[in-house]
Amino acid sequence: MTAPHYDTVIIGAGLSGIGTACHIAGEFPRRSLAILERREKMGGTWDLFRYPGIRSDSDMASFGFGFKPWYSNQVLAKGTDIRHYVAETAREFHLADKVQFGMNIVSADWSSADQRWTITARHEPTGEERTITCHFMVNCAGYYNFDHGYRPHFEGEESFEGRIIHPQQWPEDFDYTGKKVVVIGSGATAITVVPAMADKAAKVTMLQRSPSYIMSVPDTDKVSMLLNKVLPKRWVFQMARQRNILLQRGIYLASMRWPNAMRKFFLSHMRKKVGPNVDMRHFTPDYNPWEQRLCAAPDGDFFNSLRSGKADIVTDHIDHFSKNGIVLQSGETLEADVIVTATGLDVQLMGGMDIQLDGESVSLPSKMVYKGIMMQDIPNYGWIFGYTNAPWTLKCDIGGQYLCRLFKRMEEIGATVARPVDRDGNNAGVGMLDGFAPGYISRAQHLMPRQGEGPWEVTMHYGRDKKMLTEDPVDDGVLSFETPEDARRAPGASDKAA
Repeated sequence: MTAPHYDTVIIGAGLSGIGTACHIAGEFPRRSLAILERREKMGGTWDLFRYPGIRSDSDMASFGFGFKPWYSNQVLAKGTDIRHYVAETAREFHLADKVQFGMNIVSADWSSADQRWTITARHEPTGEERTITCHFMVNCAGYYNFDHGYRPHFEGEESFEGRIIHPQQWPEDFDYTGKKVVVIGSGATAITVVPAMADKAAKVTMLQRSPSYIMSVPDTDKVSMLLNKVLPKRWVFQMARQRNILLQRGIYLASMRWPNAMRKFFLSHMRKKVGPNVDMRHFTPDYNPWEQRLCAAPDGDFFNSLRSGKADIVTDHIDHFSKNGIVLQSGETLEADVIVTATGLDVQLMGGMDIQLDGESVSLPSKMVYKGIMMQDIPNYGWIFGYTNAPWTLKCDIGGQYLCRLFKRMEEIGATVARPVDRDGNNAGVGMLDGFAPGYISRAQHLMPRQGEGPWEVTMHYGRDKKMLTEDPVDDGVLSFETPEDARRAPGASDKAA
C-alpha cells in the first residue's frame, strides 16, 4: 500500500502545533497538511496536566496567539480554558479534520534521492505501524516526555502507607479532603498546587531543598477592563499584548544587567507578601533572578495560603520516607497522607523520534540550532522551541511566519530543499540553553543541540528574533537550497549526519 503523502506534516497538536499550522494553512491553503498527535485530544501540555490549579504562568495576552486574541479579563488562564482555546482555534482555522490522533512517532528518515521524509508512527489505539511521507516536517512536540515526569527514588518510599502522586499523572477525581499533604518541590508546579489544595486539605506543607523567586501578579487585567469601556476590544488586546511583552522583557534584561539590584527587589517583594511571621530563609534563593524561571502567584494566592495558616513551608533535605510521612535530615518528621512529588519534567527532545538522514541517525548534541527554528544539516525540517524567559508562544508565532517566508522563497527560486549549513566552523560547543539552570534543564544538557555565532545563536530575545525571522532576508548565505535536478545529478547524495 502506498503511504499517504503531504506537503507538510506537523508533529503535535498543542499550542505550538496548532499555532504553526494556522500560519501555514493560511498562507498556503492549497498545500496538503497533516497534524500528527500522539494523544486522543488536542491541547498538548494543557490536555495532559490535570493537577489542582493547573494554569499558565504567563499572561494570556502574550501567551495566546497574536492572530487569535484572548478576550478575557483573567491574566493567568486555567488549564481547561487554554485547552478549549487550542481546540477553538483549530476549528476556527479549519484544522480540526487535519489532526490524526493516536500517532506516536517512532522515526523520520530523509531520503536525499527522493527529497522527502518517511515518517514511521505507531498508532497507539490499534498498535499498528503506519507510514507517512512528506516534503517538509515541522516538529512541535515540545521538550519533555509525555509518558512520565522526573521522579527520583526516595529512600524508604516503599514503606509509606499513604499515596505518592506525581503531578504529571494526577488521578482523575482524586479526593484529598481533610488529608495531610506534603508537596516536594519549589518550582511553578509546587507554587500552583499548594494554594489550590490548601482549602480542602487538612494541611499542606511545601518541602523544598532551595527557594525560588515568586512574583505576585494581578489575576485580572483592570487596565484593559477600563479601556474596554471606551475602545474596541481588539485595540485593547493589542495594547495589553505589547505592554506585557515589554514589561516581561524589561524585567528579564534588568535581571541580567543588574542582578544584585533585582535580587533585592524580588526579596523585598516576597518579604512584603509573605508577612512578618515567616522566616525569609525560605524565600532567599541561592541564584540570581532569571537563572531559573520566576514563579507567578495570581493575586498572591501562594502567599495568602501561608499567611492564613492553611499551608506552610519547610526548607530541608529528605533523609527517608517512613510509613506515615517524610523524615528530614534535620530529624524533623513531616506527617502525610499524600505526598506530591512536584520534582519536575523528564526532558525529551523531538518527541523522542529517531531522526535519520539516508538511514543514518542524527546526533542532535553535535548539531547547532539555526535561527532558533531549524537544525544544522537537516533538510526541510522546522523545530518550534519557545522561550524560557518569556511566553512560549511568542516564538511559535514568529516561527510560523518564518516558515511561511521560507516556503515562499523556495517557490520563487524553484528550490525543493532548504538545509542550514555551517561553512565557517561556528560551533562554539555551547549548549542551546547554557545559562538557564532549572533542574530539568541541567539534567538534560548532554541531550541539547549546540549554538554558535550569528544565526546559530539561540538568543531567547523576542525583539531580535522577530526581526531575524520576520524581516531579514531568508536567503542569507547559510541556507543551502537544492532543486529536483540536484537530486537527479547526485542520487542518494547527502551531507551525512554524525
